Amino acid sequence: MRIADKLAARQTYSLEIFPPKGEMPLEDAYQISGEMARTSPDWISVTYSAGGTGNRLNTAKIAASIERDFGTTALAHLTCLGATCADVDAYIGELMHQGVQNVLALRGDRRPGVGEVDFVHASDLVAHLRAFGPDLCIGAACYPEGHVEAESLESSMEALAIKQDAGADFLVSQLFFDNETFYRFRELCLRHRIKLPIVAGIMPFTSVKQIQRMAFNCGASIPAQVVKRLVRVGDDPADQAKAGVEYACEQLVDLAANGVDGLHVYSINHPEIALAAHDALVGCGYLGA
Repeated sequence: MRIADKLAARQTYSLEIFPPKGEMPLEDAYQISGEMARTSPDWISVTYSAGGTGNRLNTAKIAASIERDFGTTALAHLTCLGATCADVDAYIGELMHQGVQNVLALRGDRRPGVGEVDFVHASDLVAHLRAFGPDLCIGAACYPEGHVEAESLESSMEALAIKQDAGADFLVSQLFFDNETFYRFRELCLRHRIKLPIVAGIMPFTSVKQIQRMAFNCGASIPAQVVKRLVRVGDDPADQAKAGVEYACEQLVDLAANGVDGLHVYSINHPEIALAAHDALVGCGYLGA
């Protein structure tokens, strides 16, 4: 089912997994997907790596398994940096052959040795994908605090409007740690006449080092309340991870109460995070038991 149709009907709840790297067998990814599917998400997204990291071929396999084996809608990521039109067409053809009709169109992170080929911006990829017709549902990323490479928040919003005009069907936000940031962004979208459904993306932090890395790579601000919470729990890794999941669940409950179009949990490969998020959203009435 097209994710845009789900968003038109109700508030949604979704999760994310990434294909295996290194020693992790593909079968483990299938098992993790199954555990996440048991929380009844509206969809599970599967990340995609470009630049020769070796796991992008598994994205289609995992997405197809989520659809076929677990009866859950899959959202397959696609990055275009370094890709040719022929690469993209072959990938989309395989997805659609496998029954996957939802794609998240991304530029991808810049990497040494990987440059622009046929696509410069994610909006170029969106426009190319739109030629596949209405059966392909296209998601795009949005950045509540502006893209980390954008000169200003205004220029980031202008780029987002171009994605909408190119044919995107819905938006999924970059992570953020202050819900007020998202609410301001939602209002800003209205002023820029961006009318697409916006799914709020939340990633629980699991350690001090991780949140510092996310802030640097994504440009996400770390609010004082997060810093104070981490100071209170001290140096124990388990306590830091617990605090991060608890904080993310509080974010999700507040977002649900404020009428967001959908909630996307960057659960990555941790079913326990998916379960905690699910339980928190059941407890506040956003999800059914």
